[in-house]
Amino acid sequence: MSAPGSFVPAPLAQLPWRIILLVLGIGCFGLLVLYSAAGGSIRPYALPQGIRLFGFMAMAILLSRVREDRWMALSLPLYALLVVLLVIVEAAGAVRGGSQRWIDLGLIRLQPSELMKLAIVLACARFYDMLPPNETRRFSAIWPAATLIGIPALLVLKQPDLGTAMMIAASGVTVMFLAGVPLRLFIGGALALGAAVPLAVNFLLHDYQRNRVLTFLNPENDPLGTGYHISQSKIAIGSGGIWGKGFLHGTQSHLQYLPEGHTDFALATMMEEWGLIGGLVLLGAFFLLLRWGLSVAARAQSRFSKLTAAALSTTIFFYFSINMAMVMGLAPVVGVPLPLISNGGSAQMTIMLCLGILMSIERQNRSVVRF
Repeated sequence: MSAPGSFVPAPLAQLPWRIILLVLGIGCFGLLVLYSAAGGSIRPYALPQGIRLFGFMAMAILLSRVREDRWMALSLPLYALLVVLLVIVEAAGAVRGGSQRWIDLGLIRLQPSELMKLAIVLACARFYDMLPPNETRRFSAIWPAATLIGIPALLVLKQPDLGTAMMIAASGVTVMFLAGVPLRLFIGGALALGAAVPLAVNFLLHDYQRNRVLTFLNPENDPLGTGYHISQSKIAIGSGGIWGKGFLHGTQSHLQYLPEGHTDFALATMMEEWGLIGGLVLLGAFFLLLRWGLSVAARAQSRFSKLTAAALSTTIFFYFSINMAMVMGLAPVVGVPLPLISNGGSAQMTIMLCLGILMSIERQNRSVVRF
């Protein structure tokens, strides 16, 4: 019930409105970026992105009413369903942009790999929640989680989608780390991974993925070919300077020098017009969201909710940190969009699902989280 004298229903009054407004603020700023990327038009990017933004926010608010035990009960069945869907994608998925990542359902195209970023967190958190704490440092606590992570990561890598496969693996490994798996195992795994990188580059990656890694190591080697994206991105960011050229006054994107200026390289479009200051403000907004998510994890009462909240917050961090590093030439181009800014519904949906589950955990623990 509402408090005496209040006209706002209790379920709405209990929502973390500061965080909801923060997320909507980031999303609406993204609409300005897409409006500019289209040359000062709400079509074809800003209008559908805006509709999705408010639609997914409504979905997140509805998900905030789901109880924690429901998430626990759904975690492993949801993971199993998405693994089956990933197999179906491999067998008969829709091909788009040279990759086979979607299931065509007529009205919509479902991308199971996006949902797997959340499902792997829920599944691994459920596994460690069921595991006695004194078993966490044993081998029996490692191989089941590694299997849970490895199956979808390899299926997604085969689509091929290196960026999403990395995100799935990173989210799952984060749960393992937070659950208390010994640090020496992560160090050993990192060394083994480093040793395997040359083999992966030469034998596992597709040609375009291999070229992206080589371009990252030496982007000036082929500035008009494989290094064109990152070279133009750096030019756009550098030309923005401290304060930027001004809204709708960018040249790299408007003159079509910057490829994918509305999707993977939306940050470069934004920083050319809003400059370093705009980039720092956006980075600060994402860190406020991350801080809130980690606060939810710190206040959570159960092991499952602590692991889930912390890992989902880290998933949001992976999104914006990988994209920013990628656009500035600090990481290979792996196709990870900037959430709430880049055009497209997949990353936007994932962030809103993370937000909905985090709000659900916060409500379950009946604590007020501030940033």
